[in-house]
Amino acid sequence: MEIKITTLSENTAKMGGFLAEWGISMLVEADGMRILFDCGAGNSAVYNASLLGIDLSAIDCIVLSHGHHDHTGGLREVLRRTGPREVFAHPDIWQSKYANRPGEAERYIGIPFAREELESRGAVFKLSSQPVRLSSRIMTTGEVPLLTPYEEIDPGLVVKQDGRETPDRLADDLALVIDADFGLVVITGCAHRGIVNTLLRAQSLTGKELVYAAVGGTHLFRADENRLLATTQALQGMGLLRLGASHCTGFTASAYLASRLGEAFFLNNTGTEVTLPG
Repeated sequence: MEIKITTLSENTAKMGGFLAEWGISMLVEADGMRILFDCGAGNSAVYNASLLGIDLSAIDCIVLSHGHHDHTGGLREVLRRTGPREVFAHPDIWQSKYANRPGEAERYIGIPFAREELESRGAVFKLSSQPVRLSSRIMTTGEVPLLTPYEEIDPGLVVKQDGRETPDRLADDLALVIDADFGLVVITGCAHRGIVNTLLRAQSLTGKELVYAAVGGTHLFRADENRLLATTQALQGMGLLRLGASHCTGFTASAYLASRLGEAFFLNNTGTEVTLPG
């Protein structure tokens, strides 16, 4: 089985007139399906899709990794191109999500649209905390268990409900798992619950150990060197052959990973087209 991943939106962009913005969106083509994984923060995904000659009306479904604005802000524009589509996600995407860090003004970072508006534009939300199978070889992870001692959720992320503010455990943070003959391919949005935890979840769901590739955000931009070292060692232990780092990885973590993973590492930015295996 051949897998093609085209990054339609990311923080940085290849040459060629692509738009970049903080966020991510990837078109995943595998097992006879065309899945849009996340929608970016604004108009960049639809703009870059047009630039690449990609017809968004041909996608089968949309998967949202979690309910932050930089992964969902482009959904309205996407729906204008696709018409009615199923949108797979966790129920907690509709929580009232904020960033509240010391020294910074509190800001809303949740989905920037009302559910009713998106549904009026054709979104058919399929919400589940459990893994959802999209084809015989493709599934979502559902909730990712917190297993590693060195991966933690950003304490500056909170949810508000009934006037109370509590830490956001990001239970809605999920990934896409492709069970290919040559190994597992895992597509991540931010991996808020840990990139290693996410890959461990993929292994558990499929019963397979070899993770051939991980592509997407790793949420390592605030990680210290101890976490970076432990993460790198875990990735190498899984046999990882390709790591396409995006979005919330950050330049420091990307440089660290590149120095230790060598040719397995690549920057997965806007306009990147990857065919696996390869």
